[in-house]
Amino acid sequence: MNQKTVLAIDPGTAKCGMALVTRDDHGQIKLLWRTIVEVSQVMDRMQEAKEVRPFEIVIVGSGTNSDSVVKAIREVSVGLAILVVDEKNTTLQARERYWVNTHRRGWRRLLPATLQVPPEPIDDYAAFILAERVLTSS
Repeated sequence: MNQKTVLAIDPGTAKCGMALVTRDDHGQIKLLWRTIVEVSQVMDRMQEAKEVRPFEIVIVGSGTNSDSVVKAIREVSVGLAILVVDEKNTTLQARERYWVNTHRRGWRRLLPATLQVPPEPIDDYAAFILAERVLTSS
């Protein structure tokens, strides 16, 4: 195995989830940075992610607005590798991941996590799921 760092983007109409993820020499996947931004801020936040750790590839979900995000990345970062991947079921998996990482309080503890919708956007978790898919298959 070799260490690999990727930036994943879950594009949407108004906002995008972003996650900087690495796989170490032992195959462990680690989330380094995540955020949710307006579509117009993606390029600025890509630079912020690069300052946390340089990445070799950008992974973009194939759903809503992916074409315009890919086009913007290509215009600004010529030569940067971009991989467009299927987003199927990322929202459901992101909900599950949100509840794993967020302690449920009050009445939320009484209902199964699978029946609950997170009280905040989870686009960053969806981006993390996209990165995991690529890093575990490579």
